[in-house]
Amino acid sequence: MAACQEFTFNVDHGYLEGLVRGMKAGILTQTGYHNLAQCDTLEDIKLHLQSTDYGKLLSSSAEELTVSLLDSKLRENLVTEFSCLRSNALPPLSTFLDYMCYSYMIDNVVLLITGALKQRAVSELLPRCHPLGAFDQMAAVGIARTPAELFSAIMVDTPLAQFFQDAVSDSNLDEMEAEILRNKLYKVYLQSFHSFCRDMGGATKEVMCPVLEFEADRRAFIITVNSFGTELRGADRSALYPSCGKLYPEGLRLLAQAEDYEQVKAVADCYPDYKVIFEDKGPGSDFNTLEDRFFEQEVKLNLLAFLQQFHFGVFYSYIKLKEQESRNIIWIAECVTQGQKSKIHNYIPLVMGAN
Repeated sequence: MAACQEFTFNVDHGYLEGLVRGMKAGILTQTGYHNLAQCDTLEDIKLHLQSTDYGKLLSSSAEELTVSLLDSKLRENLVTEFSCLRSNALPPLSTFLDYMCYSYMIDNVVLLITGALKQRAVSELLPRCHPLGAFDQMAAVGIARTPAELFSAIMVDTPLAQFFQDAVSDSNLDEMEAEILRNKLYKVYLQSFHSFCRDMGGATKEVMCPVLEFEADRRAFIITVNSFGTELRGADRSALYPSCGKLYPEGLRLLAQAEDYEQVKAVADCYPDYKVIFEDKGPGSDFNTLEDRFFEQEVKLNLLAFLQQFHFGVFYSYIKLKEQESRNIIWIAECVTQGQKSKIHNYIPLVMGAN
């Protein structure tokens, strides 16, 4: 993007940036979460959501209100908002928004492959795929037996073809191979997205590169931790690590050599941003899982994106914050339906400096 982009940014993208900032103002506040936590039934949650920007989200459905239905409606609302932004976007914002969809496409491909391995019908699997990752050839994904066959017969004509350069092999697709395929695709995808944002320059580079570097490092940590007790060893893990994060190169080399959780923690201790994630929490802490701690850090990074103007990062961060908000609402709804009110506050607050 040309120098002094702030002088011309609003010509093509100013309306949508203003729109997404206005949409962000509708994200639930701590007061809203407190009110949700006081609900005793799903009907109470439905009534409270009607007083927020979700409006009559659940009123149009004649189905019995369940957590599954609530989850479906929240996703439907998110897809509607994203589609509005994408249909009005001009290049290069349209390309940026397309990049956001590619991660959902990767997850959909792996979901269809693993579903087919378990003899699930395509008609059963397709509704479970994320709408933002939909593509024309989805129904045929399950027939592939190797990554090479998947690419040459199906994926070559999809936007994901550009990420298959290191993922094509003749290994039979089993559940382990499907997860390896997911990680190989994510590796190339994140590196490509990072390069795109870096080349954009300006505030988009300043905001998005740290966010994507964090995502790359998170995947490296999670891949390592999840590989313990499996056949995946150091050299195999190393091939799955994205190289666009802060861990590259020394941190990734140490992770590839790690043999247990304590060694992973020792690597994290060398990086202040990750040391706090791996620190042992005190008794009674709300965030006892590694995944929760990464989500909490991700929220902070996405909130920071709104402190700058004239950049594309707000679009990415808004969608990520809305996804976390949906997870929070579903967590509260599950606690309500299962009578686990003591755990109802164990969601990830969407505010800076929350503990």
